[in-house]
Amino acid sequence: MSKVALDTPQRGPAAETAIPLARPDITDLERDAVLKVLNSPMLSLGPELPKFESLLAEKAGVKHAVAVNSGTSALHLAVLGLGIEPGDEVITTPFSFVASSNCILFAGAKPVFVDIDPDTLCIDPEKVEQAITPRTKAIIAVDVFGHPADWDRLEEIAQKHGLGLIEDSAESIGSAYKGRSAGSFGDAGIFAFYPNKQMTTGEGGALVTDRDDIAALARSKRNQGRGESAGWLAHDQLGYNYRISDINCALGSAQVERLPELLALRTGVAERYNELLSGVEEVRTQYVAPHVDMSWFVYVIRLADHFTREQRDAVLERLRERGIGSSNYFPCIHLEPYYASGFGHGRGDFPVAEHVSDRSIALPFFGRMTEEQSVRVVSELKSAVTQS
Repeated sequence: MSKVALDTPQRGPAAETAIPLARPDITDLERDAVLKVLNSPMLSLGPELPKFESLLAEKAGVKHAVAVNSGTSALHLAVLGLGIEPGDEVITTPFSFVASSNCILFAGAKPVFVDIDPDTLCIDPEKVEQAITPRTKAIIAVDVFGHPADWDRLEEIAQKHGLGLIEDSAESIGSAYKGRSAGSFGDAGIFAFYPNKQMTTGEGGALVTDRDDIAALARSKRNQGRGESAGWLAHDQLGYNYRISDINCALGSAQVERLPELLALRTGVAERYNELLSGVEEVRTQYVAPHVDMSWFVYVIRLADHFTREQRDAVLERLRERGIGSSNYFPCIHLEPYYASGFGHGRGDFPVAEHVSDRSIALPFFGRMTEEQSVRVVSELKSAVTQS
């Protein structure tokens, strides 16, 4: 799961015409839906919550959706739903937003990282199987940048070894793997709705699952551990305030209604980037497997292998100086200070993830991006690459 800053600070004369890294797509449909809630007496735990959850479950093709205040909260609830506890190990990827492994730490378990596929950038299933120990309880795989992981192989491995399987589909709502919707794989999936995502609730997320037990536990724990039929001050178990307001849910329902349009706009921008960058030898664009229908979360390019991390950073600096929102996407989780010191990780542990991370650049990407903006971004990128 992941968050990219919506506005990267710019310096110099180009700041007046800066192109942001991301921007939500909000229309009168969303504004009217939010105002309707604001004009009602039910700002939370009202009718918009079950409406939004029903739309999300339908979108994912599952029985249950449990809406919460963030994708991180949804992922934490998915981990708890599998009964993960101190002493357990959970295999996951080092190439993701940090929440996908933090949620393992929340439960007192140990994240066990394995390397990624160099094309899809998702977790490498063969390395997953090699990392299984008697303490392994589950696998968390991430649909990186909207591209689904190898779910056939991951489900096969999980079933063979009796492991839980969570789909971190925070970045892939609307994607499909061999015709099956993102969010429908494993024991549970999750979505996230930060404003840089394909659709937004402002802040928010959701757990999606076919398992009645996981859904029931998530509903209770998001609401301070209350039982479904319990009174307001009756708490069956330890829980959290992971609730999402009806204001956010109304915004989300309107965005779900517009999701085909939103995804089509983003696909158009991605295809334009692909065309503009074709033939640029210094740049590798996003790979999309033939069995995948891609829902584009971000547009990330990778510099050629001969570029160093320092040269990539210089490209980022030049882009920002020219008013082009950009980011190093993703830094490897195992090299974050508290993971490196706490688990003894260092450079060289996961060479594919590190190689990709050192050369990746997220370019400005949003559905209403104009052709003129795309052309300018690519022109500035070419110039920055040449100077590095």
